[in-house]
Order: sequence, then structure tokens, then C-alpha cells
Amino acid sequence: MDVIPVSHHSEAHPVHRSGAFPATRPVAHPVARPVTQPRAGRTVRMPAAASWLGFIREVGIVALAALVYFAARGLIETRAGVAYEHANWIVSFERNIGIFHEAWFQSWIVGSNWRTDLANAIYIYGHWPVIAATLSWLLIRHRQAFQVYRSALLISGAIGIVFFVMFPLAPPRFLSGLGFVDTVSLHSEAYRVLQPPSLTNQYAAMPSLHVGWNLLMGIAIVTQARHLFWKAFGVAMPVAMYLATIVTANHYILDGIAGATVALIGLAIAWKLTGHPARRSIEQPAGTPAMSPLFTLRR
Repeated sequence: MDVIPVSHHSEAHPVHRSGAFPATRPVAHPVARPVTQPRAGRTVRMPAAASWLGFIREVGIVALAALVYFAARGLIETRAGVAYEHANWIVSFERNIGIFHEAWFQSWIVGSNWRTDLANAIYIYGHWPVIAATLSWLLIRHRQAFQVYRSALLISGAIGIVFFVMFPLAPPRFLSGLGFVDTVSLHSEAYRVLQPPSLTNQYAAMPSLHVGWNLLMGIAIVTQARHLFWKAFGVAMPVAMYLATIVTANHYILDGIAGATVALIGLAIAWKLTGHPARRSIEQPAGTPAMSPLFTLRR
């Protein structure tokens, strides 16, 4: 069978006289391989050195902010006369709206040593130790959420200082004529260690950041913890602190409401500035560098 030659410059196959084409090998085409994405829940961690430097930096920021807060609060001029005038106004206002029940609440614990000790313990050890433990847990286990709640503390603390300057307020424990007793000072010395008198302002009752900051830590625990016990603790702890501030005569009922409001405002501003931690972990694309070397990027 004769073959008709084809030009060497042509890429066509030789054609037989019979019109049939010889068998040809199939041309292999490159196959696109799917790009493997990080599995859900996989953690992309930053280098250890950067993580430790970030850890130290964040601890330093919080410690410095706490020192500045106490120093500013302690150095504010204490206008005792104005503070007592404001206290009388608060008492009158609460009476007018029917919520002046602080003395009745304190009667629950006065005369009972174990109830007094429990209320004092909640007020003393349920504040700064809880804040320190919660922030440490967030920094180690939930670093994106840590930035939000750290910022919320700083913002609400700054708002609180403005209140302390503009509205000095004598706490109920100074109003002995209304039957209030300073249970913390009478039954405990621990509070002077955790919060030295030189760094405190006795007339900084409004707003109550004992209530506000414990509320922030409670929200953080409820939203970030997985175990039901800790979620229950996050709900109960701010409520217990609110009651403790009242029965120990350290704050009025309105102080706690104002403190919670200021804390929530600080949290809202922090969410706006840094982004909701739950949203950011979903929306941040793979490979995007973290805002801080502390953070772990979750996919």
C-alpha cells in the first residue's frame, strides 16, 4: 500500500490511499489538581518568637493601663462636699422612682458572719482576680477575642474616669445616718492589698466598674467557653458581683446600672474598631497576616 507523502512542514499525519488514518496515540493533557484548603478548625500559628513577644507586649499594655487607671483615679481631686451632695441627690432620685432598697438588701447579711464573709469575698476576690484570670485565658486560648475585650476594658475605663471627675459620688457606706455599714473595711484587710488606698478615690462610686468589668468578663466567658459549667459561671458571676456591691454598701443600685451601660458601650466601640471575634475568624481569608503576632488565624 502506497503512502502519499505530506509536507515536512505540516503537522498533519500521513494519509493512506485507502483514506484510512493510522492509529495514533492519544494526546495527554495536563490535569488540574484541586487546591487543598485548610480544613475547618485548622489553626495557623505564628512563629513562637513573635508569639512570645506579642504576649509580653499585651501583658505590658494591660498592666500599664491598670496602673494609669488607678493613678488617675487616685490623683483626681476629691471634692467631698460635692460628692455628698451627689449622694443625697442619688438617694432622693432612687426614692422617687421606688428603687432605694440598698439598706434593705444589706440587712440580708448584717448579723450573719458567713453571709458577710461571702459577700466580702465576692466583692474582693471576684473582681481583679477574675479579670486577670479571664484575660490570661483569652490571651492564651482565644487571642482574637482577647483584643476585643482588652480594648473594651480600656475604653470603658477611660469613660469611667470622666465620670469620676465630673460626678464625684460618696458611696452608701459613708452614709451611716441611713443605717449603712462598711462591711469590707470592718471584716477584711485583703482589699487594701489588692487595691492600695493611695491609688483609690473614695468618691468614685459612679459608675460601678466592679459591675461593668465583671459583666465584660462574663460575656467573654459565655461566648468563648465550651463547657456548660463555665458558661453558667459567666452568667452568675456578674449578677453575684452586682449584689455584692450593694450589700457591702459600696455602690448604689444606679451605680451598677451605669457601670453595665458604660461597659457595653466600651464593648460596642471595641467591636467596631477591632471587629467581632466570631465574624473575623470566618471572614479573614487564608494567608491574611494577623493584626498582632499574638493571634492565631482559625479557618
